[in-house]
Amino acid sequence: MRIVNPSFGREAPSTERAGANSVNWSEDPIILFANAKPNAKELLEGIRDKMSAYRATDNIDYMTKDSPAQPATDAMYDEMAGNYRAALLAIAD
Repeated sequence: MRIVNPSFGREAPSTERAGANSVNWSEDPIILFANAKPNAKELLEGIRDKMSAYRATDNIDYMTKDSPAQPATDAMYDEMAGNYRAALLAIAD
């Protein structure tokens, strides 16, 4: 799993192709990941509710960091990489 932070402005290497590993947003497991700030969980739950209009949501889960001031643990990243094909993040103020 590659975790990309768009604030760094890095482009994907030109040798990569999205086709073989692309996410099937209609079926693949998705993690909703929040930074523990107020209303992040509610925002992501609203997104999950909207997604239920076009897909099953039984494989869309929610995870949050312990504190907005601390990074996620390596164990959290390992769990996400091992169990989900995509992540939607609530990280902004």
